[in-house]
Amino acid sequence: MIIYKILALVIAYLLGSINTSIIVSKIMIGDDIRNHGSGNAGATNTLRTVGKKGAILVVLGDVLKTVFAILIAKILLHNNPSAVYISGIGAVLGHNFPLFFKFRGGKGIIVSTIVMLFADPLIGIGVVVIALLVMAITHYVSLGSVLGAALFAVLSLIFKANNPDFIIFALMIALLAIYMHRSNIVRLLSGTENKLSFKK
Repeated sequence: MIIYKILALVIAYLLGSINTSIIVSKIMIGDDIRNHGSGNAGATNTLRTVGKKGAILVVLGDVLKTVFAILIAKILLHNNPSAVYISGIGAVLGHNFPLFFKFRGGKGIIVSTIVMLFADPLIGIGVVVIALLVMAITHYVSLGSVLGAALFAVLSLIFKANNPDFIIFALMIALLAIYMHRSNIVRLLSGTENKLSFKK
């Protein structure tokens, strides 16, 4: 089982390393998305830099690679609950630190969202709703993302107190999201963070 867990983690990491934003930007604008806008290889920067079509492709790509990673892990681990935790962490790490793109990727929010929904649909939906409300009201994607990550950890501590594996998984997902948004947090506190725009 240990070998299969390691295999599931590695496969998820490699799938996560397929950064859709970088691929889409190179196809649609002929350049690496990391050379534009915020420099982040994610859906929000793709929306601002490439436009709505590019952002939609990035979202679809991130969703699909995460789902594939989880499903493969479920098969390898015979649908053991740890399959989602292991593949989820692997996919997020791959997205944030992609092997194929010099370990400089996105911030993993879409990937983390899919992982949360698989791990616990009710908690996941609650987090997504709150995060989207924050984004809609403030127009700060980063604020919604950070608060959503923190909320996931808090809800896990409350509703999964008897499941230490889930709590460790949730804390890792939350800490990774918050860490990847550290520069955004600084800008939010200083009032210089960019708001979401749908101009393109």
